[in-house]
Amino acid sequence: MNDSQNYPEIAEELAEAKVKRTSWNFPIVWVVPVAAAIVAGYLVYQHVQAFGPKITIKFRDASGLKAGQTPIKYRGVPIGQVTAIELSKDQQYALVTAHLQYAAESTAREGSVFWIVRPQVGIANITGLGTVITGPHVEVSPGAGDAKSEFIGLENSPMVAEFSGLKIILRASRLGTLKAGSPVYYRGVAVGAVDDIQLSADAASVDVHVYVKRRFAKLVRSGSRFWHVSGLDLNFGLFRGLEIKVESLESLAAGGVAFATPDDPKDTAAKNGMIFPLRDRPEKEWSEWRPKFPIPPEK
Repeated sequence: MNDSQNYPEIAEELAEAKVKRTSWNFPIVWVVPVAAAIVAGYLVYQHVQAFGPKITIKFRDASGLKAGQTPIKYRGVPIGQVTAIELSKDQQYALVTAHLQYAAESTAREGSVFWIVRPQVGIANITGLGTVITGPHVEVSPGAGDAKSEFIGLENSPMVAEFSGLKIILRASRLGTLKAGSPVYYRGVAVGAVDDIQLSADAASVDVHVYVKRRFAKLVRSGSRFWHVSGLDLNFGLFRGLEIKVESLESLAAGGVAFATPDDPKDTAAKNGMIFPLRDRPEKEWSEWRPKFPIPPEK
């Protein structure tokens, strides 16, 4: 006799037992809010990831800049945005705070240069006209040093493309018609420009800071001679009449500098910071110098 026969009531309970399954019911009304929260979280994450370092730039004049609107650009591409503008504690500077994009964090380094691009119309050049409509923006030329977060902005647009060129100083007794942006010529070809003009340390002369493009830097040697291009040179002779010499229309308006280099093997290549005298006019023999220098192709 088995157990079911001995205990008929237990067998009856076992026969009627049912398996109860547990189910989890998620209200469909929560689907949309949860999905929205996930999407919002992803967008916030992407937004946070898009921003790199926060930097501060000191400018003497920040007119035209607007928090939340003014972009920071490199080679014309927006890489950040101005987020706040306030006066320094000594009220001598405008402190411009900006956030850079994560991909552009390498532009915030020692040696990086920042300046404000505004429309400039001069007799030597016309730049920044696009900012008449869009407003000024902050431009940067990246350095190669360690990461940095505080910078002092330039007051004028530098010759950005030629930071790697040759930088020398021409010392003159007078300035003449030269100004920042005036061209530097070699055989009538513009190979550089005046970058800045300052009085010498003792105020006895004028220091004209110029740069020569990197591909033309070999043209300048220790024996090179520099002189003013006064725009218009008039010579009158009884038999040859009136002679008019003009280096270029640009030099006629803004002046310029020309130079020549002798073919002397004793001369050495010029180095950054070298000082040369700036003469009022050239000697006749300088125009006869014909040294040969290899000029690399323009990139």
